[in-house]
Amino acid sequence: MRSKYLLDTATLIALLVPLPPLASAAPPDWLQAAAREQLPKYADDVPAVMLRNEQIATVKGNSEVTTVYRRAYKILRPEGRHYGTVRIYFDSETRLTSLKGWSISAAGASYDMGEKEAVDTVLFTDNFYEDARQKVLRIPAAEPGAVVGYEYEQRRRPSVLQDRWLFQEEVPVRLARFEVRLPSGWEYREYWANHAAVPPQRAGSSQSIFTMTDIPPIRVEPAMPAWEATAGQLVIQYIGPNTTSNFKSWSDVGQWYSQLVTGRRDASSDLRQKVAELTAGLPGVSEKIRTLASFVQREVRYVAIEIGIGGYQPHYAQDILKNHYGDCKDKATLLSAMLQEIGVESYYVLINSRRGVVIPAFPSPLVFDHAILAIRLPPGVWEERTSASAVDHTQQGRLLFFDPTDSYVPFGNLPSILHSSYGLVVTPSGGELALLPLAPAPVNRVERAARLELHADGSLQGTVVETRSGAAAADFRGSWLNLSEAERKTEIQRRFGPLAATADIGSVSVASVDKAGEDPVLSYNLRVPRYAASAGGLLLLRPRALGAWADAILESPDRQQPRAFPAASVAIDIVEINLPDGFAIDELPPVVQSDMGTVSYSAKAEIQGKVLRYTRQLQVNDVLVSTPQLPELRRLYRQIAADEKATAVLKRQ
Repeated sequence: MRSKYLLDTATLIALLVPLPPLASAAPPDWLQAAAREQLPKYADDVPAVMLRNEQIATVKGNSEVTTVYRRAYKILRPEGRHYGTVRIYFDSETRLTSLKGWSISAAGASYDMGEKEAVDTVLFTDNFYEDARQKVLRIPAAEPGAVVGYEYEQRRRPSVLQDRWLFQEEVPVRLARFEVRLPSGWEYREYWANHAAVPPQRAGSSQSIFTMTDIPPIRVEPAMPAWEATAGQLVIQYIGPNTTSNFKSWSDVGQWYSQLVTGRRDASSDLRQKVAELTAGLPGVSEKIRTLASFVQREVRYVAIEIGIGGYQPHYAQDILKNHYGDCKDKATLLSAMLQEIGVESYYVLINSRRGVVIPAFPSPLVFDHAILAIRLPPGVWEERTSASAVDHTQQGRLLFFDPTDSYVPFGNLPSILHSSYGLVVTPSGGELALLPLAPAPVNRVERAARLELHADGSLQGTVVETRSGAAAADFRGSWLNLSEAERKTEIQRRFGPLAATADIGSVSVASVDKAGEDPVLSYNLRVPRYAASAGGLLLLRPRALGAWADAILESPDRQQPRAFPAASVAIDIVEINLPDGFAIDELPPVVQSDMGTVSYSAKAEIQGKVLRYTRQLQVNDVLVSTPQLPELRRLYRQIAADEKATAVLKRQ
C-alpha cells in the first residue's frame, strides 16, 4: 500500500529550473481547436476552465494497455496559474513513453516543452525505496488569458486490468471524452459513480466512446467528504478470453490477494523465539495479544519498500522482524504471523484511508491504500472492552479491527479516519467487504473542567484540565508530541479565539500523553485581563470561557457538499467561576437544548452560592450530515453561536 505523505508541491516546483519561454512550432490541432472555442460566461471566482479531458485506452491481446491522455485549460484568473504545472505518476508497471506540453498566450504566441524539460522525482518522501515516481513539467506562459495543454502516453502491463476515468474537476469541463479500444474477443464491464450512466457511441465491435460536455465543477468546501467520494467517475473492468483478474465479486478480490500473500506469514525460528520471549509469563491470551500488538505497533518502524507488485504484496514476516521496519501491510503481516504462534487467527483487511472512496458495487483492489488486521478473538476475550472496534462476523466470529501502523491509537480502538469505512476482510476462502464499526460518540470524548475566579476589575484566572479518550486522545498525542514547548502554548492560546491575544497561559503539564492505553490529561493555568466588561456598575460576564464550538463553514447559502466529521464524538465543558465579593447574579443566559439526531447541543448556566456553574455538551453521532440536512445543522450551529456570546449580568449588592 502506498504511503500517504507526498512531496510538498512547493518543494517540487522549486526543483524546476525556470527557463525563459521560447516560441515554438504550432501546437497540435486538437489544442488549437480547443483554444478557438467561444466560452460561456463563468462566475468571477472560477480560476480556469478545462477545455479538454480526453483519455484513449487501447488494450492489446497480451493484456498490455496503452493510454493517451490529453488535457487543456484556459486560465481565467491568477489563481489558475497552477494548471500550467503537469504531474505524471508512474511506477515499474507503468512506462511513460512520451510527454509534451504547450501554451498559447493571450497575445497568440505559442510555446512548447518536452519530456527532457521535466523533473523526475520520487513520489513519497518517507519511503526507504520505492518505484512510485512522478515527472513534473512546468509549461511556460501560464498566465490569465492563456491556453495550456499537454499530452502523454503510458504503457502498462497491469496485474489488475481495470481503468478509471475521473471526468469531473474542481473547475468546469467543456468536453470530456473516454475512448476504449479492445482486441477481438474482449469486452468490458462498466460502473458509474456519482453520476448518471452515459451510453457510449459504438465504432464497430471493439471501440466505445463516452462523451460529455459542460460538466459542472466539484465545489471544494470545508469539512466535505473526500474529493474522490463525490466526483463523477467511470470505472471499467477489461475482460479477455484468458484474463485471470476478472473481479466479479469482492470474494474474487480476496482470493487474488490471498494468493499474493501465500507464505508471507510463515514463521521462522527467530520469529517463534521472539514470540516466546514477549509472551513469557503472561497469564492469558488477552495479555499475549495485547503485548504482541504493542510490539509491532511501537517497535517496528514504518518504512515502505515498494517495487512493482510490492505496492500490494507484503514482505516475508521473518524479514520484517529482522529489519524492524516495514509499511502498513508488512506490519499487519508480522503481527498476523506472531499471533499464529499463540493460536490466534487473523486476517488482512484492505481499506482506504479516505472514507467513502471505496465503491461497494464495483469490486476492485485499486481503491485501497492501506492495510490493517482483523483479529479473530477467542471466546470470552475482551467482549466488552473492545466494542469500539469489534464486530460479530457471520462466518469468522468476533473480529477486532486493529491498525498496527498508528502508534497513537490504543489496542481496541481504530484511527478515526477508518471509522465507518468499507474494508475487505481477506480470508483463505476469499473476501468480504465489511463496514468497519463507527465508535459510539462517548468513546471519543473531550472533557474540559475549568475552575476560575473573576475579580472586580473584570480579570479572570484559574486552572483548566482537559481529558481526552478514544480518537480524541490519539489525535492529541499525534499533535502534541510533535510540537515544541513554545508551539504547545501557542496551540492552547489558539483555542480562545478573539481572546488569544490577551490570554496568558501559565504553567502547562500533561500526563499519560506517551501511553496509548491511557487517557492523556492536559492541565494549564490561565489569566485573561478585562474578561468581564463593566457597564454602569454592572459586570457583563460570558460564562463560556473556553474555546468556540460554533461552526461558520455552513453559512454559505449555496453549499453543495455534505458536512463530514472525523468521528462520532462528545465534547463537554464544565466551567465554574467564583464571583467577586460584592457582586451577585442579576441575570443568567437562557438554557439551550437542541437535538437534530445526528448532532445535539445543550447548555445551562446556574448559580450555586457564589459560584457560576456553566455546563455544555456537543455530541456528534455520525460522520456525515447529508446536504438536505444542512439547513437544520446550520440552525443548530447558530444556536451554539448565540449561546457562546450570551452574557450573565452581575450587579453590586
